[in-house]
Amino acid sequence: MTKALIWFRKDLRLEDNPALDKAVELGLEIIPVFIYAPQEESFKLGKHKLDIGAASKVWLHYALKELPELIIRQGNSLEELKKLIKETGASYVFWNRRYEPFIIKRDKEIREQLSKQVTVESFNGSLLVEPWHIKNLQGNPYKVFTPYYKKIKDIDFGKTCKKHKLKQTKYKSLTVEELNLLPQAGWYKPIIDFWGLEKTNKRSKFKADEYSELRDRLDRDGTSKLAPYLAWGQVSPRQVWNKYINQPSTEAFTRQLIWREFSYYLMYHFPETINQALNKKFRGFNWEKSSSNLKKWQKGQTGYPVVDAAMNQLWQTGWMHNRARMIVASFLTKDLLIHWHDGAAWFWDTLVDADLANNTMGWQWVAGSGADASPYYRIFNPEIQSKKFDPSSDYKNQWLKNQLGPMIDHKFARERALEHYKQMT
Repeated sequence: MTKALIWFRKDLRLEDNPALDKAVELGLEIIPVFIYAPQEESFKLGKHKLDIGAASKVWLHYALKELPELIIRQGNSLEELKKLIKETGASYVFWNRRYEPFIIKRDKEIREQLSKQVTVESFNGSLLVEPWHIKNLQGNPYKVFTPYYKKIKDIDFGKTCKKHKLKQTKYKSLTVEELNLLPQAGWYKPIIDFWGLEKTNKRSKFKADEYSELRDRLDRDGTSKLAPYLAWGQVSPRQVWNKYINQPSTEAFTRQLIWREFSYYLMYHFPETINQALNKKFRGFNWEKSSSNLKKWQKGQTGYPVVDAAMNQLWQTGWMHNRARMIVASFLTKDLLIHWHDGAAWFWDTLVDADLANNTMGWQWVAGSGADASPYYRIFNPEIQSKKFDPSSDYKNQWLKNQLGPMIDHKFARERALEHYKQMT
């Protein structure tokens, strides 16, 4: 029987997986493989050199445990695929596309090399619509979300592919434990408990019709918490879209799926933005360099209760409420005037849903330097944000460790930030 290698990456699911579906459609024997190659995930973010974040590795460990049929290899992806082609006699290699600029480059090289031996095909398994299909009337990429949203919101994204089963293969494989994804220190154990990673049927119930009303409330459980499942492809955006699009009062939620699409769209068309401000005038912004202030922010020791509660939530769960993400990002980039690179790097290492497109867009949006960005002069007052979005104080009471005095006066910090902005313009 003709064989196909299905190279699983950030698409760790058996339903609505186009690469897998194609192999089944062709009647091929499926050989599923996951290659752990963190060196190929490396990228620069200012002074930071990053690959797979520590919290993401914890999540990956448990995501792989859910797919015990995968052949797991470690090393250079091209070399491991070549070895598997030789070992199995596979005639096809299928994978679902990724859109990080360094991964696009790698995948192109792998395709060119493998195409000399086998049939190689890639598919869209990560987005509702791929970035090159959407342009404005002038044929250029959009830089503003609303017209982009209007352009794609009524597209028929198609039905989801059915769920398939994998068979245990006879080929050599590492165990998940041999990848050493879990750190030796036990800091990650609260993350396991919060998400129920050692349990089955662990995903929380979510009512999208309440999302519009509750999405910004820190003290209410009104968000989907689907981000890490989307980040690692355990669920596809098309599955989520098709589940909620025809339900009443869910537009606020489905709009956020298109916001996610827009972040990938920007990363594809403006790949430099993973490291540089899209708005070029911000590339010369006079950021403060204070390792002590950065550490206070990272450890939740700013003295602003909502900021510190949010940073503690992040450390203990590997996740932070989206409204809280905006509050802490504004505090870092505007009250403390610390570069968004430093905040994005911390999020990258501590979020289980670390996603390069979303992380980049989120930080540049708050910093005022990206596409469709929040104006720089929009500087969140942590106390006002807290009163508005945590009126019961339940959020602060749950996540705040110690009440400290403010590390900086917000009024002074706001005026200083605006002065820096005036000097830039």
